[in-house]
Amino acid sequence: MFNSMTRWTPATLARDPFFRVFDSLLNNQDLLPSEEVSNRTWMPPVDIQETADSYRLTAELPGLTKEDINITMENNVLRLTGERKFEKDAKKEGYHRIERTYGAFSRAFTLPSQVSHDKVEAAFENGVLTIVVPKAEQAKPRKISIS
Repeated sequence: MFNSMTRWTPATLARDPFFRVFDSLLNNQDLLPSEEVSNRTWMPPVDIQETADSYRLTAELPGLTKEDINITMENNVLRLTGERKFEKDAKKEGYHRIERTYGAFSRAFTLPSQVSHDKVEAAFENGVLTIVVPKAEQAKPRKISIS
């Protein structure tokens, strides 16, 4: 085996059993199109920003259209759901590896109670979804003058 004087080179690493197992996990050639990619789960990344007037959620949804996305708000929970579908015909295209994730997703965000539910706006451009949830007037900070 290896001792503390062993020089770690690609050749010595390739002989190490732990490295071989780790490498086979990362470079698993069994993950070819025969694997059912639609059963994988994925969670699109979302940024949440608070401004004085609103909450802004920005989600990365590459490869989707606005028809693939559903946005609902109920009991101050904003829910973002959808599905990125894998084209079954693409399996015939000679893929050697499929690393992008496909399938249904669901994200839920609990918002403060003082938001304007009826004024929520959403825009989708270049695979980026932006949702703006305005704060209710009573939730906005206001300056109080001293008399």
